[in-house]
Amino acid sequence: MRISRTGRSLSAKLRTLACALALVAVPAAAQERFVTVQVDRPGAAVPDTLFGLFFEDINFGADGGLYPERVKNRSFEFPEPLMGWKQAAPGGAKGALQVYDRVGGSETPNSHYLRIRVDEPGKGFGLTNEGFRGVGVEGGKEYNFSVLARSAGTSPRSLRVEVVGADGRILGEARVSGFTPQWKRYAATLRATGTEAKARVNVLAEGAGALDVDLVSLFPKETWANRPNGLRPDLVKLLKEMNPGFLRFPGGCIVEGRTLENRYQWKTTVGAPEERRLIVNRWNTEFRHRPTPDYYQSFGLGYYEYFQLAEDIGAEPLPIMNCGMACQFNTAELAPLEDLEHFIQDALDLVEFANAPAGTKWGRVRAAMGHPKPFNLKLLGVGNEQWGPQYVERYKAFARVLKAKYPNVALVSSSGPSPDGKEFDYLWSQMRQLKADLVDEHYYKPPQWFRENVRRYDDYPRDGPRVFAGEYAAQSVGVARPENRNDWECALSEAAFVTGLERNADVVRMSSYAPLFGHVDAWQWTPNLIWFDNLRSYGTPNYYVQKLFSTNRGTRLLPVLLDGSPQNGRDGLYASASFDERAGEVILKLVNTEPARREVRVSLAGARGVGGGRSLTLSSSDLKAENSLDEPTHVSPVEATLDVSGSEFNYALAPNSLVVLRVKTMR
Repeated sequence: MRISRTGRSLSAKLRTLACALALVAVPAAAQERFVTVQVDRPGAAVPDTLFGLFFEDINFGADGGLYPERVKNRSFEFPEPLMGWKQAAPGGAKGALQVYDRVGGSETPNSHYLRIRVDEPGKGFGLTNEGFRGVGVEGGKEYNFSVLARSAGTSPRSLRVEVVGADGRILGEARVSGFTPQWKRYAATLRATGTEAKARVNVLAEGAGALDVDLVSLFPKETWANRPNGLRPDLVKLLKEMNPGFLRFPGGCIVEGRTLENRYQWKTTVGAPEERRLIVNRWNTEFRHRPTPDYYQSFGLGYYEYFQLAEDIGAEPLPIMNCGMACQFNTAELAPLEDLEHFIQDALDLVEFANAPAGTKWGRVRAAMGHPKPFNLKLLGVGNEQWGPQYVERYKAFARVLKAKYPNVALVSSSGPSPDGKEFDYLWSQMRQLKADLVDEHYYKPPQWFRENVRRYDDYPRDGPRVFAGEYAAQSVGVARPENRNDWECALSEAAFVTGLERNADVVRMSSYAPLFGHVDAWQWTPNLIWFDNLRSYGTPNYYVQKLFSTNRGTRLLPVLLDGSPQNGRDGLYASASFDERAGEVILKLVNTEPARREVRVSLAGARGVGGGRSLTLSSSDLKAENSLDEPTHVSPVEATLDVSGSEFNYALAPNSLVVLRVKTMR
């Protein structure tokens, strides 16, 4: 049923009134609950990979996002070669732009290049690039301009690049010159004189003549770790601060492609950036409500950069391989079983690229890119979200070969796109028979589902395959609905659910929210963990839930009793606990999904030498509260000192809150 805006507004007011009445009418003493952490009964070790990251190039997450190239379609390789570009002729300049096909003997595998012919120079003749929903520059910062160019007969004396603000102001410019008849890379540095999120880039030939250009790039000098072709620092910082245990890449449905021809093929994403082959992004026209016909993958962010990113943020790399199946929601195209050999070989070669010495074929490629030492790959996914007997047949073929050659690499298998049902049950039964390492479960459900399923893994078998909760996010309206919000109700419900993941860390070895990134002007799917524009970024309330769990992950599970019972989640109270052997601290996580303050009596049973501690509280009285670019920490954790001198103490939980208590103690 669709609810009108008026209805939603009234509903919100009624919820606020109910919260207020609850706070007034219910005495704090009546809310007291007893929470017992059995410190003297440590359980299973908590895996380092319990909380991690899922990256997919959706919502302009790579080009236009994590990969900070400012120029869209820099090599004129889109099916419409001048998409993103327009002719520019300031000061009455005249000339022509012509895209040419390459004919052999090229220094780049690109199919096209652009000829700029200047008849009347004016103030320069050429073209302007719109960027990724604009071009972002910051005043005082430097940007590296580069271009492949050659003269085509009489050459213009120079090529000018300039960044122009929305108001027409020039925010920085640079020039290159000295063109010859041979293709050559030219570079210059531009310093921005002002800040603009939606500028444009002009590339203008000065002087009469003709010039061929390709690989037109404007790249920020400041990148993560100051690497050439590096990543956007603010986005990587948000990831690193989560202390993730793993990084899954490159997706997601990206792995599958709408057709097998447009699947993700890792070998076309390594080597020099100009050697990487562009393909259409499979989210290009997926949703009628958010069409993005200009969404392509340049692979400036390729497999080498993914492995490097995982290493930078201290996460285990988890690449996902196509298993010979295109997306079953689209074409469901299948590679015949007898044609799987090259798909499997791609997986074998990837392990060699990641793990083999620099003297091997693919180890040599890795070393040439700047990483002689292996990346130490331990995890590999076979297929993304496939289902049915066709997937099982293909998984068997992959597992047979991969396990024979690389027995120490754990394989991630699929349970389909849903957390229950016929296909889910079938795949789990098959994966148990096959003794699979990890089975990937996905759930995009309403907030209530997450609260109601907090005990989902309590009764899972303790032998056989382990669980990878690989994609989940509470949907405030419905799956893939554009009205979905990253509000506090969704994040709080996920927090409740994650206590169940943590309590069952002997079965659930990995988990990740999805999707990771969303460009505020170029998204296809919502909700997302982190939002950004061309200059700024922020973590959602969901991000801070993930961060609190990940950065407060202990080393060994501790049982928790609520009012003497192991049943978690009764009356809106959820809990999980662990012991951090490195810090000598009990870590207790409590989630209160009620709109009233709740008193709890905490007992650290069997603890010795209890000292002080600290609390981290994430809460809001408004379940619809969100963060934004202007208020990035509106809902974010608040840290306080915890005055604890004994193994029992009282604590007041704020309404609608996630609280992490860290208490110094001995076991």
